[in-house]
Amino acid sequence: MEWTPFAQVAGVLAVAAVVAAVGLKLRQPLIISFLLAGILVGPSAMGLVGDVHQIELLASIGISLLLFVVGLRLDVGMIRTVGPVALATGLGQVLFTSAVGLAIALAFGMRLTTAVYVAVALTFSSTIIIVKLLSDKKEIDSLHGRIAVGFLIVQDIVAILALIGLTAFGGGSEGQSVLAASLWIFARGLLMLAAVAALTRWVLPAVLNYIAHSPELLVLAAITWAVVLASAAEALGFSKEVGAFLAGISLASTSQREAIGARLVVLRDFLLLFFFINLGAQLDLSALGAQAGKASVFSLFVLVGNPLIVLVIMGLMGYRKRTSFMSGLAVAQISEFSLILAALGLSLGHIDAAAMSLITLVGLVTIFASTYMILYSGPLYGWLSKVLSLFERATPYREMQSGGAPAPAGRDLIILMGLGNYGSAIAGRLKQHGWQLLAVDFDPQALHRGRQMGLPVLYGDIGDPEMLAQLPLDKARWVLCAVRDHDVNVALLALLKEAGFAGRVALAAGEPAHAEQYRQRGANLVLQPFSDAAEQAVEAVTGAVQSLGGLRDWPAALEEVALQPGSVFAGKTLRELDLRQEIGASVLAISRAGKVHFNPSPDFQMYPGDRIVLLCSRQQAAQAVEHLRQRELGGPQDQAEAFRADEIPVAASSDWAGRSLAELDVRNRYGVTVIGIRREGRPLTSPRASDAVHPRDSLIVVGSPEGVAAMKASQDNARREG
Repeated sequence: MEWTPFAQVAGVLAVAAVVAAVGLKLRQPLIISFLLAGILVGPSAMGLVGDVHQIELLASIGISLLLFVVGLRLDVGMIRTVGPVALATGLGQVLFTSAVGLAIALAFGMRLTTAVYVAVALTFSSTIIIVKLLSDKKEIDSLHGRIAVGFLIVQDIVAILALIGLTAFGGGSEGQSVLAASLWIFARGLLMLAAVAALTRWVLPAVLNYIAHSPELLVLAAITWAVVLASAAEALGFSKEVGAFLAGISLASTSQREAIGARLVVLRDFLLLFFFINLGAQLDLSALGAQAGKASVFSLFVLVGNPLIVLVIMGLMGYRKRTSFMSGLAVAQISEFSLILAALGLSLGHIDAAAMSLITLVGLVTIFASTYMILYSGPLYGWLSKVLSLFERATPYREMQSGGAPAPAGRDLIILMGLGNYGSAIAGRLKQHGWQLLAVDFDPQALHRGRQMGLPVLYGDIGDPEMLAQLPLDKARWVLCAVRDHDVNVALLALLKEAGFAGRVALAAGEPAHAEQYRQRGANLVLQPFSDAAEQAVEAVTGAVQSLGGLRDWPAALEEVALQPGSVFAGKTLRELDLRQEIGASVLAISRAGKVHFNPSPDFQMYPGDRIVLLCSRQQAAQAVEHLRQRELGGPQDQAEAFRADEIPVAASSDWAGRSLAELDVRNRYGVTVIGIRREGRPLTSPRASDAVHPRDSLIVVGSPEGVAAMKASQDNARREG
């Protein structure tokens, strides 16, 4: 049967979809699936694609769009946010890997040009894959995530420079010296840059603003610009990839950048499919097998050597071993840029098909293996932690800096983990109540926000066992984690238990099932922000002010105020509140738990959570709101003095033995309530007043600190006298 071009494309897409589905199950990036699909449909397997030229056009457009999007989203500012470490690790890893890779290639007997291509191909890591994996793990904003993205951007810039250099090296005319050819390509490059700069300054912003009202036209114009500039670069003697990258750079500063990038991602990935299939279809399975030995050596070097150089550089710069290790895993593979570079070298005649097969096989192995290394970086770090201490300074000063006020010396401390929107809101209110806080986060921007709030902050990853050693757990009454990550919270509970933390633990849960699991594992308090916010939203929607509607063209206004927890008016009646006398406002309605009470009587008693609808002048509205939001804030000392729970052993010689709880009457004698009895190791909960106390029982009591202390002292005296 002879396949038509349309049927061939349909077959290729079907095979790619099946292989990608399997890859998804194995948690592998699409690059691996597409390359394997290309090998399957190529001449060495199914033979579905006999002539690769039929899909080369789509492959070229796909590569152009990839470079266009890279240029469009090139965030050089990211490098500045993580300081010199991005440049040091990015350039240091490129130089080290190139030098060692070149030595290995020459040791295998490769000619110099081929060895250079192989060495350079080993240096680049995939920004697309790493950003996707870090985003899935919610680590893209962590310190190691930011550092990794920073030096990957440095690598992308080096890769583009390498493409330009190879174009100059391979594009000279016959009879020209290398110097003359380089000067000529340099002059043409300046001409193209000048033209693009002029268009970017005076033409492109106006054009984009004109067509921005039509998203479809905006995307079409962006694709056209990328392909046109890629063609212009090719005509001037550069590669299409350089022109497409420059097109992306020219639009990176426009306000339409995000809209264009978001809409092009799917199209880019679809067309990249044809590049990788085109590449895989050109590979011969027998050729891949012949390169297996060399590929194993190079792959081992990339998987181990590249992270090692990052560990060394970051360790010398004062970062912790965990940050260095997590960042180093980002370079444990070669990237799509490596394959593009090799494909360019093959088209220029610099390397042969065997070298192309070698680089592709190294890509398959390293991308496959490094994906699992990043996904399971936590356990991997746990196994290697002791060995990795070699790469950490005695004082990793870059991560030991904290800001804000010093942590308190007493036990009125709350260690707050996570300074996102929810955590920051909790921190602000706890600080208002007078609690001392120590905030922990792994996002540098979140830590900066904490410093601006006046909080002492500490960089730390909640999942890092060594992080707890830096925390003053012995001074903390609470450890409160505002991160709604199930795995993180479970790990934190285990680590705190292992560390012997004697305080209380509060966790934030995103799902009811997780909340119950946290309680079973020992959490003292589970916060459910989504559930609480939903309840408040329902109260607002069903409140009285929504039932009353608005007053048009009237000088008076309806104002709704909710009584906050701790309100000084909680428990008081409307007569005691007397808003008409205080402010001149009238209470029209009060809503409570979805029920609206219109025209409440003067004896209506108010409670926290009530939503009060006032009728007042617009000038009085702000005054009324301020008046009703008065609160009595209970500080940590207030909470500490209120209650105390303890277990009091009954002395064998005590006169309590044999008497009932009613006869002991500890509530009136000590101001203490017996909530349980421990008898022979077994708990007896909710004891009755008639229950008798046995010798060597332990009474579980709750009461004022003074009452509990007096009750405990009576049994201590009984033991001494007995």
